[in-house]
Order: sequence, then C-alpha cells, then structure tokens
Amino acid sequence: MDNKWLPTTAKEMQALCWDQADVILFSGDAYVDHPSFAAAAIGRTLQAQGYRVAIVPQPNWRDDLRDFKKLGRPRLFFGVSAGAMDSMVNHYTANRRRRSDDAYTPDGRAGMRPDYPTIVYTKILRDLYPDVPIVAGGIEASLRRFSHYDYWQDRLRPSIIVDVSADMVLYGMGERSIVELARRLDSGEKIQEITDLPQSVILTDASPADGDIVLSSWEDCRADKRKQSANFKHIEQQSNRMDGGSAIWQRHGKLWVKANPMYPAMKPGEIDAAFDLPYTRLPHPRYKDKRIPAYEMIRHSINLHRGCFGGCAFCTISAHQGKFIASRSKESIMREARQVTQMPDFKGYISDLGGPSANMYAMGGKDKSICAKCMRPSCLHPSPCKNLDTNHRALLDIYHAVDALPEVKKSFVGSGVRYDLAMAPTGDAKTDKTNSQYCEELIANHVSGRLKVAPEHTSDAVLAVMRKPSFELFRKFKGIFDKANAKHGLRQQLIPYFISSHPGCREVDMAELAAETKALDFRLEQVQDFTPTPMTVATEIYYSGYHPYTGEKIFTATTPEEKLAQRKYFFWYDKTYRLDIVNSLRRLHRPDLIRRLFPGSANNAYDRKNRNK
Repeated sequence: MDNKWLPTTAKEMQALCWDQADVILFSGDAYVDHPSFAAAAIGRTLQAQGYRVAIVPQPNWRDDLRDFKKLGRPRLFFGVSAGAMDSMVNHYTANRRRRSDDAYTPDGRAGMRPDYPTIVYTKILRDLYPDVPIVAGGIEASLRRFSHYDYWQDRLRPSIIVDVSADMVLYGMGERSIVELARRLDSGEKIQEITDLPQSVILTDASPADGDIVLSSWEDCRADKRKQSANFKHIEQQSNRMDGGSAIWQRHGKLWVKANPMYPAMKPGEIDAAFDLPYTRLPHPRYKDKRIPAYEMIRHSINLHRGCFGGCAFCTISAHQGKFIASRSKESIMREARQVTQMPDFKGYISDLGGPSANMYAMGGKDKSICAKCMRPSCLHPSPCKNLDTNHRALLDIYHAVDALPEVKKSFVGSGVRYDLAMAPTGDAKTDKTNSQYCEELIANHVSGRLKVAPEHTSDAVLAVMRKPSFELFRKFKGIFDKANAKHGLRQQLIPYFISSHPGCREVDMAELAAETKALDFRLEQVQDFTPTPMTVATEIYYSGYHPYTGEKIFTATTPEEKLAQRKYFFWYDKTYRLDIVNSLRRLHRPDLIRRLFPGSANNAYDRKNRNK
C-alpha cells in the first residue's frame, strides 16, 4: 500500500517508518477515505495538525482480540466510534427484527460489529491498556450523552459516559474538539484535568456553577417519565443556541454527568479546511474487489453544508450538528467537484449536491442579534421565521457553476428538499422570484427521474407534533412539479415519504392518509414505521406520553398490534390487506373511507345495505 491512506496495520505503520501512532481510532465502519465517513474525517483532521493517526476499522471483538493489540498503544489516546449510524438503528428494524445487511461493511455483510460497539470496544481497550486515555465519539455516543430511552431494550438508560470504559465522550461534529484535546494532552495535561473542553461529556464529582443548566437526575427520571420528558426541552434548546449554549449537568448516583457547551457553527474557512483535506475519496485497498454500499451511494456526491434549522420532531440532526448552517465556500465546493470529475469511474454525473436538508445552503438569520437570543427549536415551524433569509440564489449559483464544468453532464440533488422553505412567501418580490426559479430549475435540471420529498403525513394535527408544514403545501408543490414536468416535456415522478405510528397519530389518521394519497394517484413506496431514537422530541413523547415543551399528554401507538394496524394503510392497493382494512374501517365507523379506497366494491354494497336497515 502507498501512503495515501491512513495506516490500518502494523505493516502499514512500518512502511511509514512509525514506531508508534499518536492516536489510534477504532470504528464500527469500514475505512473509506472520504469526508462523509467519520473516521476518515477525524483522522485527516488530526493528521493535518501534525499527528500520526492510525485506524482500526471493524475490529473483531469475538476472538483473541488481536485487532485491539496489533497497533500497540498510542502516544496520546484511543478514539472509539460505533460508526456513522447508531448501531441499534443499523442492526434492527422498527419491529426490532435483526437486519440482514450493513451498508457500512464490505459487501453489505451483517455481523461485523456488535450491538453498542462504543461500550464493547472501550471495555476491551480499557482491559488491555488501563493507563491509556480513551475517548468515545460519533453519533451513537453523541445522542446518548444524557439519560435516554433505548427502544431496543425498552428501558431508560443512563448517560453513555456511565456505561462506557472511556474517560470522555465528544459529542457533535468532532473536528475542533478532537484537535483541542490532542493539543492539550500533547502539552502534558492529564485527561482527568480536562473538564472544560467544548462538546465534551465527563463524569465528575464537581458541582454545577451559576448559570449552568441542571437537569432532573437519572434516578428521578427513572421514577417519573415526565421529568425525563421535561429534561429534553433544555437539552434541545442549548444544542440550538448560536453561541453554543450553557453547560448541562445531570446527577447519576454520587457523580455528575457534565456536558460542556457546543462550539458555535463553523465559519466558511473552518468548514472548508475540514473538506479540503487530502482524501483519496476511495475505500482502503484492503477492500479490493469488495463493494461498500454506503460508499456507492455517495462516491460522486458533494456535501455543501452542515446543520439543519428544520427541527423535525423525529430527527437527530440538530442535536448532533446544531440548527445553524455552516456552509462551505463556493471555491471549496468547486475544488471537490473537480476532484470528483477526475475519478476513474466518473461518467459525468454528480449524484448529489446536498446536505442534511438539500436547500439550506448559505441560509441564516438576517439580524444575527435576534438569532443570538432565539430559543426556537425550528426556524420553519409553526411558520418560517420572519428573520430567516430564505433566498436560494447562492445555491443556484453553485448548481450553475458545477453544471458548467466540461466533464459534468448533469448534477442531481439526492438529499431531501424542504419544499416549504423554497415556497415560503418572503414579502420580497426579488427573493420570491429567485425561489420560484429554484423550484423550477430543481425539477427541470436536477432530478434523476424521481424527486423524493418528505411530507411525512396528511393530518395537520399529526404534522404539528412532527413540526412539519400542512399537507396543503405538498399539494401545491405537486402542482408546481407537474407544471414544470409538462413545460419541459419530462415524465418524472414525485416520491413522497410518509411515517406511520408517529406520536400523535391514530389509526384513523392513517386511514385518511391512505385516502388522501390515493386521490393524488400515489401508491406509496417510501414508507416507514416511526423508530424511537435517542435525543428527539418524538422519542421523549413515545417513552413518556408527554410533550417536553407543553406537558400535554399525547397518544402514541406503542404495541406491535397498534403499529401494524397503522402500517397496513400504506398498502391499501394490495389485495392482501383489503379485507383487514375494510373490517378496521367498519370498526372505526368510517364507511366513507371504504368508499374512497374501494369504490364500487362488494364491501360498499354491504355497507349501503346495512345503512338502509
């Protein structure tokens, strides 16, 4: 192997003339040297600061643990991450059934990481190297930084810092905190002395300071679900503060879990530096002739920004990345676009110019002093903030510049688009014209046959709990989509995403969803049952039964029977479900929905006969 990749074996370290690495990263994912893969991003960031970094991808935890021993001890610390996904989401369906594949593993093979790898890996490392600092990070650790409901075990778990054999957890996007930690350890500080590092979580016997946020204790939350729910409001608000917020404390037994404030969103120069590192954009040579599904999806894609101000109730993006947008410069994006066009397998198509939400690039508050005081979890719900600059001009400029590259035949937008953001009236005729132009250009030039959007539901009551806009906006967007298709002679499809069993959703809401979408001539494909994941409003409602902000009691389907009763309405067009749906609608006293779903059927004759009795 040449020295283009970070080393993964002792032999590769020797080829670099290293006798020891400064930092060794253990990851539950395969090592792909691409900015979308966390181990590569963290490793390259440390490397740019002059540190020697090695990676052990998907170590075998079942054998004699040779993978944990092969590189020896690092000079500074071990870094541990479960990977790009929470391991339990990666391993199990919404019905808690084991998945048969893993997109972040060569050839999609399942079983290459344990459940809760953050806990498993750190325990092994602590047993082998009791005196070496261990730091946990990644999405699994980040979203479990306080007491949290674990859907797969159906119980409230303590902060992950209590369960892992690590000295510290780094939450959120980790480039700045990992570099600062390395610098301080390198200068001679002991990891136990580092108690003030932004975006770190520690277990301490110190006490909260004035101005810090003190949550209900782990023990109190176990005794009273409403206290667990109420805690979340403070966690979300502080995660979304422009200045990074306050330190948050939660007592666990005799000790305190302390989460230091987040860093503010990266400035363009900072985020450019993170993306401009010398990535090969390829899987490590150890995976020769093997396919890594997650990489196949993003190999020719470009991420434009981080953060999301949508604040959807079921989403974890803002808890991990924050709601303020960190946008790359046009120059940095174009450098990556040119790099993509030089890849040997590039055929002229950029698969995605996107981000957490595809069309939030370069957006933010007009008056930053208002943003600095804001405690809203969403800039779009219940209606777009009047201080939000929603102009899509900068994003259109990116599209135009990328498409002007001679090697690019077409660029697509594969990330989710917030059509409500593009359609929101601003009161400024010039901005509204630009945003209308964005919608038309998106549909005409950047759809690969199917545009995926996420209305999520048709019921306004359910959508209010989801923090999503009214379904009427989707109807209007469909009209824009159909008109643009006709104007440009296209036959593209609009593919809507929907969720069943979300908090606030009852069976009758799903029945009405089926009728509404049928009337729009949809046979739904992109559907899922709500899966409670740590650190979301929806999960706190699912677990406690109460809304964290209002204290209102909210119905949630929690049993397998209730969930299946809702899910079946997605498939009203499948004859296998017809009789069951008809019987359920009779039980719900909704013959009108039977007629809408199955007009002219024998079931309607039955209902007419019984109405006349």
